[in-house]
Amino acid sequence: MARLSAARYGKDNVRVFKRDKLADGSEEVTELTVCCLLEGEIEESYTRADNKPVVATDSIKNTIFIKAKEYPINPIEQFAAMLGQHFLDTYSHISAANVDIIKHKWTRMIVDGKPHPHSFHRDGDDKRTVAARVTRAGIEIKSSIQDLLVLKSTGSMFYGYVQDEFTTLKETWDRILSTSVDATWTWKTFATVADVKDKVDAFDKAYKAAQDITFKTFAEENSPSVQNTMYLMCEKILEAVPETAAVSYALPNKHYFEVDLAWHKDVKNTGKDAEVYAPQSGPNGLIKCEVTRD
Repeated sequence: MARLSAARYGKDNVRVFKRDKLADGSEEVTELTVCCLLEGEIEESYTRADNKPVVATDSIKNTIFIKAKEYPINPIEQFAAMLGQHFLDTYSHISAANVDIIKHKWTRMIVDGKPHPHSFHRDGDDKRTVAARVTRAGIEIKSSIQDLLVLKSTGSMFYGYVQDEFTTLKETWDRILSTSVDATWTWKTFATVADVKDKVDAFDKAYKAAQDITFKTFAEENSPSVQNTMYLMCEKILEAVPETAAVSYALPNKHYFEVDLAWHKDVKNTGKDAEVYAPQSGPNGLIKCEVTRD
């Protein structure tokens, strides 16, 4: 016999742009993509074609815009928690609101050596994101850096791995290392929205710390492997942000292969003579880990 074991629904890809006028006459802009999915006593809409418990997805979209006007939307962790709590407070049959937010990057322009008061540019594809699950038992929040592309031209090694009949990769003590960083830190569960608001300053500080630690560890460590480098990053973020319970990284290798040019006039371009490389689009290694507190 069939039964509905899980269900959630809502609105995805809600694009929100907010313009804030600051006290000094300058302006700030924030652009978000919001996904909000609801859970609760909604089974009948699936099993009996009874839509009485359904809050229309269009209404969810409208709510996101209205709350973006009423609430501060920075930091996005606070906005996600407040938005999710609204649905629980408004609809008694809703037991969980899952709010995922992507913050798109706009950086203030520097014109004649000074920050321009109202002009911005996008200086990278990296994104700040949050995934919040708001229930009547508490609020779970995961913050992330995504799509942060980094590269170093030396200072990376890879050796000592399994050598068998399937191995063609050569050990190296000097290679290009590049990856697109996806780092996530899970906050200790918040009891209420008020607790989230009490920690509002911690969210921006944690994002800055995670970014700084990623850059510093990646740049300075003579990396024996991606695995070891990402573990060190996790350890350092847990130390820097005591309100977190876990940190995870997903790092795909962006490969750059030497090009053998010996066929042309015996040009040396391998090993210690390598200068010209061919960037690869795939296949690529993908390394993940999660580090939690004892």
